[in-house]
Amino acid sequence: MVTLPQRAVPAILKLTGRNKVFWDREAAEQRVEDRVLRPRSFAPPKRLRAEVSITREEIRGWPVYTITPRAAEGEPQGNTVFVHGGGWVSEIAAQHWRLAAGIAAESATTVTVPIYPLVPLGTAEQVVPGVASLVRDSVDRGVETRLFGDSAGGQIALSAALQLRDAGVVLPRTVLLSPALDLTWSNPGIDLVQPSDPWLARPGGRHFSELWRDALEVTDPRVSPLHGDFAGLGPLSVFIGTRDILNPDTQLLLQAAETAGVEVDFYEREGEVHVYALLPTAWGRQDRQRIIEALRSSA
Repeated sequence: MVTLPQRAVPAILKLTGRNKVFWDREAAEQRVEDRVLRPRSFAPPKRLRAEVSITREEIRGWPVYTITPRAAEGEPQGNTVFVHGGGWVSEIAAQHWRLAAGIAAESATTVTVPIYPLVPLGTAEQVVPGVASLVRDSVDRGVETRLFGDSAGGQIALSAALQLRDAGVVLPRTVLLSPALDLTWSNPGIDLVQPSDPWLARPGGRHFSELWRDALEVTDPRVSPLHGDFAGLGPLSVFIGTRDILNPDTQLLLQAAETAGVEVDFYEREGEVHVYALLPTAWGRQDRQRIIEALRSSA
């Protein structure tokens, strides 16, 4: 499998135009309109790992996929609820499916993948409790359950973990890759990182955030989990690159969690971009394995 040099990734992002919807608010508005008129497929690729099987069901009106390892001895150990990123506006991508299949195959765990509604139809007020309910369903079956989310999915995952904690459910681990944590976009550190970030920027990010929060205050923990109380939260694993404008908020998350007595495994990768662990770079491959290990059941 080809490994991209780290220095090639920013050029590829710019050449493919993947950064335009974040740098240009009008492009962000057009992206939302286009996704409403022409929804993208969320189906898994026809060819994933041979070591897993996939089923689909409808739960509370959402399509929910379950990835199960074929080669596990006895019953799979544990479950991971996998919340995909995409700026709250884009469907799950092939890279997400490959990582979800890798978690199932290599951790001998099932992986639950909810296809949650996107903006402008889906909002934080409905999606965060929906994800929390899926986790609660798994826990109520006696299954050790963990949460994973990247980017926008990282926001949803951490917000759901806080909501579950409030309901008395403390997860054994929540894993976050380049999570969106504070949708006020007010951290002054963003201005320092922005010149080196080839992907994300405030104009599009703010537009998507406004649609996502809808009627909720932007500082509501269902929208911006960085504004929540972390006391009593289960352990976290956080992965972030230095060329990512979400990096400054992850530093605040680290401080807040440690002050609250929460165990945090923090991985900061020099020169890496947003959601780098989904990309075919050397650090990406290495930290995908760390993510898989963090989601392995202790049962």
